[in-house]
Amino acid sequence: MRRADAPRSILAELSKRQEINQQFGDSMLQSTSSGAEALSALEWSKVLAGYRIPRLRRSLLEIAVTVFPFLVLWLLGWVSVQQGWWPLLVLIWFPAAGLLVRLFLIQHDCGHGSFFRNKAVNDWVGRALGVVTLTPYDSWRHAHAIHHAGSGHLDHRGIGDISTLTVDEYQSRPFLGRLLYRLYRHPLTLFVVGPAYQFLLRHRLPASSLRLEWSNWRGPLITNIALIALVGGAIWLAGLGPFLWVQLPITLIAASIGVWLFYVQHQFEETVWARSPQWNRHEAALHGSSHYDLPRILRWFSANIGVHHVHHLCSGIPYYNLQRVLRDHPVLRDVSRLTLLESAGCVRLVLWDEAAHRLVSFKELRVR
Repeated sequence: MRRADAPRSILAELSKRQEINQQFGDSMLQSTSSGAEALSALEWSKVLAGYRIPRLRRSLLEIAVTVFPFLVLWLLGWVSVQQGWWPLLVLIWFPAAGLLVRLFLIQHDCGHGSFFRNKAVNDWVGRALGVVTLTPYDSWRHAHAIHHAGSGHLDHRGIGDISTLTVDEYQSRPFLGRLLYRLYRHPLTLFVVGPAYQFLLRHRLPASSLRLEWSNWRGPLITNIALIALVGGAIWLAGLGPFLWVQLPITLIAASIGVWLFYVQHQFEETVWARSPQWNRHEAALHGSSHYDLPRILRWFSANIGVHHVHHLCSGIPYYNLQRVLRDHPVLRDVSRLTLLESAGCVRLVLWDEAAHRLVSFKELRVR
């Protein structure tokens, strides 16, 4: 579908949106009375539906150009350990971690049913990749669907997202509660300790570990059994020491990159949060998710997940079609755009200010 195919009224409305994007918190509150804002985002989701059809050859190619280089780098890393080529090993860790992130994002598209036309193929490819990415596919898919269904909804936080308090919630907590939240939101916790815990330990258990139903344990248990077999085979072939020197850093780096990508896609200053009845799913999708405009090579490794506002508005689009959406509809490029340099400032944003309709830092709160 070309840009010319889109209704002119929609394009005109989105052009206006570029000018008011910073004040969108107010416009979202007004949308319930006029309906115009909600209609615009809803109509955009219909326009984007034409990009949803996956192409089998392209999907298989995307898997091939990710899996085979990852295996080659892994074997080269093993040789580097055997030969004592430590500088080369360190250099291998980072592109291999990028490829592992890419495998996770293929799994992510499978979870949305967007990588293949057949649901069973999506699910079984996703489950297989979940063993490599240490992420039980079925339980992750369920939590991620909840995240998409309630993204930006202040009354439905806590599943599949970064925990974020409002200013009032933070101030109402006792000293210990505020201290724990500060520790949780510290960059070392969010991007180093947290990802390691999440992928190495937390994913080994079901999403709600207190529930004993078989359906709740089945996915993680099967993934763990397959993981033990895969890791056991790799250790038998390569040895425990070489395996750890190669795989463990790759996993930890990939986990940190993945959490960072997820973080900046929703934790930017002018994101959108609201409570019922002001919250609107389509508006929150379009303006509550960033367009993380990365350099080309990083876009490839991150499988275009930076085009997150389009992805949230129409999650059935395969990632290899997301850049085509931006080419056909350039007006979407500037909606919630965030550059690599600008994204560094997102780390300080920790609390949602319901009065100002934006994220603020601890320092801003203290000054006020």
